Amino acid sequence: MPRFRETTLKSTPSVPRKERIKDPKNVMRSVDPAALLMLEKAKEKNLLSAYDRFAAQQPQCAFGYEGICCRICFQGPCRIKSEEGPGSKGICGAHGYTIVSRNVARMMAGGASAHSDHGRHIAHALLHAAEGKIADYKVTDVEKLKRVAERVGISTEGKTANELAIEVSQAALEDFGRQTDEPCTWLWSYITEGRKKKFEDCNIAPTSIDRAVVAMMHQTHIGVDADPVNIIFGGLKTSLADYTGMHISTDLSDVLFGTPKPVITEANLGVLKADKVNIVVHGHNPLLSQTVVNVAKEMEAEAKAAGAAGIQLSGICCTGNEVLMRSGVPIATNFASQELAIMTGAVDVMVVDVQCIMPGVRAISECFHTKIVTTMDNSKIPGSYHYAFDEHHAVESAKGIIRLAIEAFKTRKGKTCEIPQIKNKVIAGFSLEALLELFAALNPETPIKVLTDAIEAGEIAGVALFAGCNNLEAPHDNNHLTIAKELAKNNVFLVGTGCSAQALAKAGLLAPEAVEEYAGEGLKSFLKKLADANKDKLADGLPLMFHMGSCVDNSRAHDLCTMMAEQMGVDIPKVPFVATAPEAMSEKAVSIGGGAVAMGIPTHVGTMPPIEGSSLVYGIATQIASDVYGGYFIFETDPVAAATKLTAALDYRTWKLGIHKKTAERYETKLCENY
Repeated sequence: MPRFRETTLKSTPSVPRKERIKDPKNVMRSVDPAALLMLEKAKEKNLLSAYDRFAAQQPQCAFGYEGICCRICFQGPCRIKSEEGPGSKGICGAHGYTIVSRNVARMMAGGASAHSDHGRHIAHALLHAAEGKIADYKVTDVEKLKRVAERVGISTEGKTANELAIEVSQAALEDFGRQTDEPCTWLWSYITEGRKKKFEDCNIAPTSIDRAVVAMMHQTHIGVDADPVNIIFGGLKTSLADYTGMHISTDLSDVLFGTPKPVITEANLGVLKADKVNIVVHGHNPLLSQTVVNVAKEMEAEAKAAGAAGIQLSGICCTGNEVLMRSGVPIATNFASQELAIMTGAVDVMVVDVQCIMPGVRAISECFHTKIVTTMDNSKIPGSYHYAFDEHHAVESAKGIIRLAIEAFKTRKGKTCEIPQIKNKVIAGFSLEALLELFAALNPETPIKVLTDAIEAGEIAGVALFAGCNNLEAPHDNNHLTIAKELAKNNVFLVGTGCSAQALAKAGLLAPEAVEEYAGEGLKSFLKKLADANKDKLADGLPLMFHMGSCVDNSRAHDLCTMMAEQMGVDIPKVPFVATAPEAMSEKAVSIGGGAVAMGIPTHVGTMPPIEGSSLVYGIATQIASDVYGGYFIFETDPVAAATKLTAALDYRTWKLGIHKKTAERYETKLCENY
């Protein structure tokens, strides 16, 4: 193992000035062969997509890119133009480091708002279902409900499923608006004792989600906080509120719709069928999309009566991941190429809810017969159809959407569709419970030891979580695929969520064949043992990367890391576990990353966030965060270099943990807690 200090793995506080975007005017910014085919057809037909708009925006404003443009009041916008003199500060006197830190912290608050609003919606649906106020939803996974209840301190003794669901959902809703000073229940119930102490010492444990977001917006208002360290650490509090909201979303979605189990399906644009009614579900909230999936099975006859061979469902972004994980619905594509699905001419209805929906889908749909259906009151697109989602009439809404798609198919019937015949097999559905069940085939008493023992024996190098978005600063999907292949070659166990998991799914890395092609000998051996022990459940074998779900399901990966820490007898900053957001784009990615760093996880970001305008804030993210929390950011746009840094971070942690354990054994002392 290497003998070096972990600080050598981090970016230096001096901000790099690399070429930001290679070949920025190139519209063909993708490595997905299906996307490239559609982009060629788009050029032929003069159709514009996000790829064209990205090129048209170049060169982008350097002030905004570096995070030194302030729009918090309307004396500005203020832009930091020089190191000294009048141009070195905003009109109010705010230094560049204040402006950069405020902008980033507000992004964390925005991300926390999005994930947590999702969780609030799920909690209300579970409460109303348990109270008997709505008929279209029910408690599906009683065992998961009991596990969650016990984890958050609610007794299950002598209670019906609905009685327990009421208590659990009320406890979840309290995490949104608690006015006392106890930390959020869904945070405190799932983290290590070491993290609890750290968050208390730093005063970043949120007492409620809404209070954390409001406090951050106040803290970054003009004339309030000017201290960049204080602002960033306040941002981390909202990131932990984001973690809380994600965990509520995951747990209660499992209770309502079922905890995912392994499923076999397909991914990429080739899943669309010219002879079927094609309905694409897109967004992040499973309440309506899962109902559409369930109802579609009952409406096949109506589709066939209209001349179709049936109904073909597929997904985009995290709504797609939700129905993939629970129902095996195939993935059409991910964020950057969502408009290209419509360009095939095969999509009859694209039904969208919230988050990551490009308004451009409506404009491109005008060139085809496709109907865009919005469903949420806070997410509308001018010119689209709107079916107001109402949890009291979810089935009725789903039927209306499906009938609209059938009518659209009648318009399309007989016309040529240009569907790239490109798709790959996908094995997904690996909730934490499903993953532990695989491990239990080798160690039924302590399943997590299968993973930790393999790390301590040197068979695998550690675990990497792939998460986050697409960002056309990098060629679409390239960073995801390159880093995954490099880490697999270096024997890293891979788990994934969100659009990152979808990138790997489309490219065939969620199929058993990818293990033979890309895995190093240690990882290959580990996965073979695991596959052989589970032949009765998964006869087709295991994938190279384990798809754990949507963006909110990063909570599943956090729980995996926490279990590893508890099994190893250490806090998370000593666990060989890293995270990567190869093409981060959204505010949610910033809040997820902030939470991961606070938890103690080295976190790579493959596209530059707006912090280069301040070497001080850059240093906080890459150095000071490590000194305080044990986690830190690795900003690296070269995917091969990023994989090298992630592998080195894992190697260092494994080596250091081994030294500490040998020392404790030799001197018969307690394991060193420092990191």
